Amino acid sequence: MRELTYLEAVREALAQKMRQDKKVLLLGEDIGQYGGAFGVTKGLLAEFGEERVRDTPISELGITGVAVGAALTGMRPVVDIQFSDFLTLALDQIVNQAAKIRYMYGGRGSVPLVVRTPSGSGTGAAAQHSQSLEAWLTHIPGLKVIQPSSAYDAKGLLISAIEDPNPVIFYEHKLLYKKKAEVPIIPYTIPLGKAAIKREGSDITIVATGIMVERSLEAAQILEKEQVSVEIIDPRTLVPLDEQSILDSVTKTGRLLVVHEAVKRSGYGAEIASIVAEKAFDNLKAPIKRLGGHPVPIPNNKTLESAAVPQVEDIVFEIKELIRR
Repeated sequence: MRELTYLEAVREALAQKMRQDKKVLLLGEDIGQYGGAFGVTKGLLAEFGEERVRDTPISELGITGVAVGAALTGMRPVVDIQFSDFLTLALDQIVNQAAKIRYMYGGRGSVPLVVRTPSGSGTGAAAQHSQSLEAWLTHIPGLKVIQPSSAYDAKGLLISAIEDPNPVIFYEHKLLYKKKAEVPIIPYTIPLGKAAIKREGSDITIVATGIMVERSLEAAQILEKEQVSVEIIDPRTLVPLDEQSILDSVTKTGRLLVVHEAVKRSGYGAEIASIVAEKAFDNLKAPIKRLGGHPVPIPNNKTLESAAVPQVEDIVFEIKELIRR
């Protein structure tokens, strides 16, 4: 099977859905001739034209508001927000409009809207362009939140998101854009709410999201040499969450480490830890451990930036601590 980068997989998903469904259109800053902040939409303007690949003014609130209206009239807009930090500028439309409309109108209207946005640190983009704020939006009823960790998952989940009748926030980690994986050329979907077992093991479960899936896999390979067997679960979708896959894994291993890049305090890992504590407490051999970012703005300096969020060696250290207990 051929390999694509994560970036190419996202672009292919967009192109295939736009060819299949003329109601799918793209809106965002510099997504046309420039191809988007990271080049994801490069080439789509030439194929689909300005009517369906729309460069917008610099107004995240306005872009998202237009997209909510378009979705309500039967279109399937995909909004490109250049950096996930800028979602803060669009929260009124996302939280108070898109997430609420279907409920408030008794199901008579739906908002099939996808908001794509690059997240995370690692590029030296500093405090206003490097945050991981996905936990904010998982708190809002009516929104679905997706965080793919591979090119294969990115394509399948994006197609599912575009086909979904509800608003979906789709987080793409910047450092994953160049990572390759085998990706089928045909369109395919991955069900929202179905986790992936990225690695099977018996001694400890890691539930990791985004870039931390890759780092957890590296940590597991290191510890395999020390006879430590690590199972890695990637939720893929934070809302809806596949609780059962996580509970089954923890019941088998008896230990849980939750790893995410976002600040540890009130991060999504706390939700996963709570679910396991409530539903699988009797199966635990050691306390649940969370590993997340430090409560600091992301620095511009490369060394400090790396120190602010979990790295492979941090994951190895925490696994060893849990195995000893």
